[in-house]
Amino acid sequence: MDTDDELRIDAPHRELLDQILDKWSLSVLNELCDRPCRFNELRRAIPQVTQKSLTTTLRRLERNGVIEREVVSTRPVAVHYQITPLGKTLRPPIDVLLAWASRNMPAIERARERFEEHEEQ
Repeated sequence: MDTDDELRIDAPHRELLDQILDKWSLSVLNELCDRPCRFNELRRAIPQVTQKSLTTTLRRLERNGVIEREVVSTRPVAVHYQITPLGKTLRPPIDVLLAWASRNMPAIERARERFEEHEEQ
């Protein structure tokens, strides 16, 4: 991305945004903002996510430094996931995006309806 006033989204930025704003990442981050969780706690908190999708999401978030994985030596061995300080910095911009979506949802719904009506003709 340029440091000038020009906003340019390059491949690395696009990849990162795709990974952070994907279908399950926001739900996972929302859960981990409150407290560290074990894998099955996340599964229960987000019942629609499959085990495979949750595993993939957690690995991507960990790879990007947004969450961290801690193996706890208990019997059986437990794994906790928690948000990192870097991950916590995502909260304000995500809140801004969600507020924008909420504020503009009526206009977006109207635009979708107009689009669908036009497509049917």
